[in-house]
Amino acid sequence: MINKDTICLLKECDSGTKMGVASIDDVLEGTSNPTLKQLLIESKDHHTKLGNEIHEILNEYQSEEKDPNPMAKSMSWLKTNLKLGMEGGDATVADLITDGCNMGIKSLYKYLNQYSEANEISRNICKRLIAIENKLCEDLREYL
Repeated sequence: MINKDTICLLKECDSGTKMGVASIDDVLEGTSNPTLKQLLIESKDHHTKLGNEIHEILNEYQSEEKDPNPMAKSMSWLKTNLKLGMEGGDATVADLITDGCNMGIKSLYKYLNQYSEANEISRNICKRLIAIENKLCEDLREYL
């Protein structure tokens, strides 16, 4: 039987992949550098693929998906649109996504600690998502 921590950790990772995809979608049109745009699209694809893997596992465990917190998603959208409207440019896009990645990484580590009884599969998925976020942060540094 799958324990509660496993389900909870997977749901938080699911929410994280969805938030990542939405955040990237929010900034793509504000990106003028083709290399940066490609980097964001590739990261979005990584988030989507991992999200699909999580959905399959949650379905196997007969559990529901989890959407991002509507307030967090709204605040992210608002911040993104305000900053892009005021400043715009690739450096602003990189800054916004870097902030989002850092918040995501912090949350994911919190959930890894909070759901310490989660199985190894879900813990590895969480670590993979952290690695995706870390890589994106590193890749964005040259655009800041």
